[in-house]
Amino acid sequence: MVWLVVGGPLIVVVASLGTAVVAYRGADEVLVETPSARILPVQPTAETPAMVARNHAATAAAGR
Repeated sequence: MVWLVVGGPLIVVVASLGTAVVAYRGADEVLVETPSARILPVQPTAETPAMVARNHAATAAAGR
């Protein structure tokens, strides 16, 4: 029974260390230039009024 009390938390600690190693080794490079600076302006389409109305309706509730 004691091995359950000790083994459970020990497995969690080992798994968290393994996760930390994977996260450190697979970390992405830091971007110096923001991607938004390279985005071209969007040309309006037939769906533009609907998208504006949808976005307005979605953000109106957030202001309450």
